[in-house]
Amino acid sequence: MTAKLNVNIDHVATIREARKTIEPSIITAAVICEQAGADGITVHLRGDRRHIQDRDIELLRDVVTTYLNVEMAATDEMVAIALQTKPDAVSLVPESPNEITTEGGLDVIGNIETVSSAIEKLKEAEIFVSIFIDPDTEQIDAAKRVGAQQIELCTAEYAELTLSSRAAHGEGAQKAAAAVSRIAAAAVHAQSLGLIVAAGHGLTYRNVGALAAIPEITEFSIGHNIISRSVFVGLNQAVKEMIEAIQI
Repeated sequence: MTAKLNVNIDHVATIREARKTIEPSIITAAVICEQAGADGITVHLRGDRRHIQDRDIELLRDVVTTYLNVEMAATDEMVAIALQTKPDAVSLVPESPNEITTEGGLDVIGNIETVSSAIEKLKEAEIFVSIFIDPDTEQIDAAKRVGAQQIELCTAEYAELTLSSRAAHGEGAQKAAAAVSRIAAAAVHAQSLGLIVAAGHGLTYRNVGALAAIPEITEFSIGHNIISRSVFVGLNQAVKEMIEAIQI
């Protein structure tokens, strides 16, 4: 079974916010991604509003016809926005104002009460809930306990190991293979608990294939590499190429 592709379009908004203007349109980007075959659209509404804005969520809710997933911290402010806009899914993620991008999975164990409360409110509103976590058995168990329906495995470590030519040789290749094995084992464990398994963070056209071969992973969330590629080939083509890359 071919995994689904959710395209994260945050960095279309990053370009827009660089000039605090109205272009490029986040709505146009979402429509192009859907027309190219994307199974869903993902955006991250951050506390500092560095790219996606509240109004974007409202407009995307009206426009997206596939699946709208909003990444957010498990704060009262963000949960309230989700309850008002009703995306199809919310992915709870860790957040630090000083980070360039999300630096790892959410520590569910260390934030049990906060995460449990957020999930309870979201599920009462019939919003599907996923948690972005590291491929760690204890964190996966905690995600199950707090009521998550899906986990998205953080692939940052694996992605980092594949960035240089060293990843294809000797010790580099062994480390990358070990990271894939950890992700695969985590996916098997999560599925055994009844959790749906997604994966994402730092994935590219070159490195996604090894994870696409893991049958328990049914969905990928990929953004930066697709948007980067679109600068040269256009967004429609960039999405189609990533869909092809995850087909096994």
